[in-house]
Amino acid sequence: MEDLCLHAIEAARRGNVTYADARFVALRDQWLATEDERVSGISDSESTGLGIRVLIDGAWGFAATANLGREAVAAAAAEALRIACANRAIRRPDGVRWAREPAHQAVFRTPVAQDPFAVPLERKLDLLLRTNAGVLAVKGVRKCHSHMHFRRQHRFLATTDGTLVEGEVVTSTARCTATAVDASTAKTRYLEAPAANAGYEHIERTPFLAEAERVGSEAVAHLSAKPCPVGEKDLVLHPTHLALTMHESIGHATELDRVLGMEESLAGSSFATLDQLGKLRYGSGLMTITCDNTLPGGLATMGFDDDGVPGQRWDLIRDGLLVDYQTDRETCHAIGAERSHGSCRADSWASIPIIRQSNFGLAPGKTPLTPEELIADTKDGIYIDGMGSFSIDQKRQNFQFGGDCFWEIHNGKLTGMLKDVTYQAITTEFWRSLDAVCDQRFWMSIGVMNCGKGDPMQIAQMSHSAAPCRFRRIRVGGAR
Repeated sequence: MEDLCLHAIEAARRGNVTYADARFVALRDQWLATEDERVSGISDSESTGLGIRVLIDGAWGFAATANLGREAVAAAAAEALRIACANRAIRRPDGVRWAREPAHQAVFRTPVAQDPFAVPLERKLDLLLRTNAGVLAVKGVRKCHSHMHFRRQHRFLATTDGTLVEGEVVTSTARCTATAVDASTAKTRYLEAPAANAGYEHIERTPFLAEAERVGSEAVAHLSAKPCPVGEKDLVLHPTHLALTMHESIGHATELDRVLGMEESLAGSSFATLDQLGKLRYGSGLMTITCDNTLPGGLATMGFDDDGVPGQRWDLIRDGLLVDYQTDRETCHAIGAERSHGSCRADSWASIPIIRQSNFGLAPGKTPLTPEELIADTKDGIYIDGMGSFSIDQKRQNFQFGGDCFWEIHNGKLTGMLKDVTYQAITTEFWRSLDAVCDQRFWMSIGVMNCGKGDPMQIAQMSHSAAPCRFRRIRVGGAR
């Protein structure tokens, strides 16, 4: 497909373009699902095509085709040129300022020990069904759903800069959810292999069979748990929970296209405006948020973004201060940067690339601290594990989060399970209350595979990392 991408670039050059790229993508997606003792669904789909983006006189044009014949690709390039010429009438007064980027020739592949698509279906389904059986053996559990999800993206990108790169990314994840039921309600608990760019070995490293009884028992215990108190509590948050809070209150707020008002669909704009760069006290001095699109296993670790920029590592927030954004080649000039951070990705060959969240994480604590020691140091709090419901406003400021499982902390001990826990805060007040972070030994990455953005909507994947940490005096309860 390298030759086909180069053919598309040559066809685009006929339009006197400032820049053009051609991106071939072959995507395979496999989903296996079980319910109780039966297989409830299997899907295995493939999608292949080529997208062409051109920039003429400060205006964009984009077209895509699933027909990979040379004539069809040339026709798509001609269509992209026509669209760019038409868009000149409605372009911004200053057009598009496109950052320079050196030419790159490289190949990137996710390190994979076991190709998940080569593992027999019977073997994968057997693991799911045996996990379900272990969960259902717990008295009080009425349902168990589990699934595995695998993706392979094979990409070629050619640009008029001279870049020609190839990438193959493999993503694997699995989850089991237990549902317990009593006379009046139902409660759930899940166990997962968090989504990661890795092979089937990632699934096998997760102790589904060993943990099945625990997951079922916690679902049952959830039924009789005490209701969430109303008031202020210290929160100890596990990385499996904190990933979503970070995603919504930091990730979307620091996408530069949102900050500039260029893209507000679904998730709105941002309170973290340009005038606050280098000034906004986003969080406490313990808060350093680092983007890293070279992170092993990270879902946004793809070698290069769809602007042809290599994966990089940089700080968004340093010692609590906002110092940077997630950028692409079109927006980086707005903060005086000469080069993009490489945060531009499309979800398929048929989509135009837009800024998407990078892998990013909260830096681990510098002082040795275990989760047990953190809980022992907490007098009146709640420990939250796993993701749940969330709500956040269009500026990424006011939010409410739930979770998957909750325990009360009293005088340094976990004293029992709680239910229906929610907490509410303003983003900066929440992160300024951060007062303790466990050390590197407990730092882990949690993949997010369903981040929606854009219009038409695109779905992207990325990872967020943290160690368990504590937030002081956060409002809890009272949700209706």
